[in-house]
Amino acid sequence: MTQRYSVRVTKDYLVFCSGHFITYDGNTCERLHGHNYRVACELTAGLDPNQYVFDFIALKNYLKEITDRLDHRMLVPGTSTRIRHTVEGEQVTLRFENRTWSFPREDCVILPIANTTAELLARHIVDMLLETLRRKHSFVPGSLSVEVEESFGQAATYTWTAG
Repeated sequence: MTQRYSVRVTKDYLVFCSGHFITYDGNTCERLHGHNYRVACELTAGLDPNQYVFDFIALKNYLKEITDRLDHRMLVPGTSTRIRHTVEGEQVTLRFENRTWSFPREDCVILPIANTTAELLARHIVDMLLETLRRKHSFVPGSLSVEVEESFGQAATYTWTAG
C-alpha cells in the first residue's frame, strides 16, 4: 500500500492585489476592476527521509515569490483570442471589439492564459510552482492543488495530478 500525506499552506501574506477583466458569453467583456486575491496550496506525496512531505518554509517562500510577481499589476491574458494585446515600447495596449486600454509595461504581467479567471490563475500558479519544485528540489508531488480566492467565499481550485 502506498501512503500519501498532504501539507497545506495558507498565510495572510500569500495575497496579490491586481486589476483584470474577463470575457464571457463570446461577446461580453467585464469592466476593469480588481481583487485582493488570496492563495492556498496543498500538495500530496510520500514522506521523505526526514518524515516530511515537503518543507513548509520553502513552500511558503516559493508561493510568496509567485504572488509577489502578480501583486499590484494589471493581469493580461496573453493567449486570449478575444482580448488582443500589443507591446510597443513601454506601453501595453489591450483591445476588445471597440474598447481600448493602455497601461505602462512595468504595471502589467502578461500571463500565458486565455482569460484571467480565478480558475486559470490557479492553474498558472500550479504550473509555476511545479517548475520551481522540479528545478530546485527535483521534487514532483503526487498532486498539487492551488486555490485562488478573489473575494470572501468565492474561490476556484486547480489540481494537478502526477501520471
